[in-house]
Amino acid sequence: MTHHHPTRRSVLAASLATLSAEAFAQAGAWPAERPIRFIVAGPAGGGNDTFARLIAAQLQAGLKQAVVVENKPGANGLLGNDAVAKSAKDGYTFLFTASSSIAINPIIVPKMPYDTEKDLVPVVQIGAGGILLMTNPASGFKNLQDLVRHAKAHPDTLVYGSWGNGSTGHLVMEGIKEHYGLEMQHVAYKSTAAEVMDLLSGNLRVAFTDITSPLPHIKSGKLVALGATGSARGPALPELPTLAEQGYKFDAEGWFGVFAPGGTPMAIVQRMNDEIGRIIGSPEMRQRFADQNMLVPAHKNAQAFAATVRGDIQRWQGLAKAVKLKID
Repeated sequence: MTHHHPTRRSVLAASLATLSAEAFAQAGAWPAERPIRFIVAGPAGGGNDTFARLIAAQLQAGLKQAVVVENKPGANGLLGNDAVAKSAKDGYTFLFTASSSIAINPIIVPKMPYDTEKDLVPVVQIGAGGILLMTNPASGFKNLQDLVRHAKAHPDTLVYGSWGNGSTGHLVMEGIKEHYGLEMQHVAYKSTAAEVMDLLSGNLRVAFTDITSPLPHIKSGKLVALGATGSARGPALPELPTLAEQGYKFDAEGWFGVFAPGGTPMAIVQRMNDEIGRIIGSPEMRQRFADQNMLVPAHKNAQAFAATVRGDIQRWQGLAKAVKLKID
């Protein structure tokens, strides 16, 4: 009976060759068939939306194909992420999302509708920043240690704000509280804009906000920045020390990232990585990021970005466990 095996094997080999040739032909046609969809996991006009549109406009020239931006806001990016996780893996749908929605949703969402590590493949990192620890000038605080001293001397009198339960702001402040043995209550706001309003009016004394929104108020002296997370100072606030420089070591960067549905051909992933890498490396784009207080780190290939994503997921989940995060 054994003499059949070679023919069966050669038939199998031939059919595999045909399959890979077809797959190759399909990849070869990409992106000629139809426009590419960029799904932004956030509202129109938000920080990630602004960059998605700037990049999409330049990507059209590089790929010689239309790139259409669609907004799917909601649930800290969960809705947009989920839509892409369940899309066809043919190179025509990509996700533009924030690091927090990738690293933190698995911590705070009891029943995740997708598996972050299986259903989304990292394509390219876009920018790096952090979050800002903010206060109203009336507090008299000038840095992290002023806040720590005050909170120690007056336990449970300071209330701090973040833009939501389980947000990076909430997690980092809980980490600071645990590190220094502080007692402070948390108030979850609906948005960073709402926090900034309450900081300006003095209703809120301390808050973590995004890296960009308070910039004009810091420049005008209406608000005071006490520090920033991340491994490097923000380009718009070069005089503001990081929290790590002030003694609280937490280096996780915030970033925007492009992801594809799990199983998208690696040739397409790498081509998108190259094209977008070239766009964000341009002096004009670097300046746009600097205006938003974000850095453009050295370009990483898709594998290096995937390693960053894995590291960040571990870092944030470690912090959530350390502070025994409870989501109301």
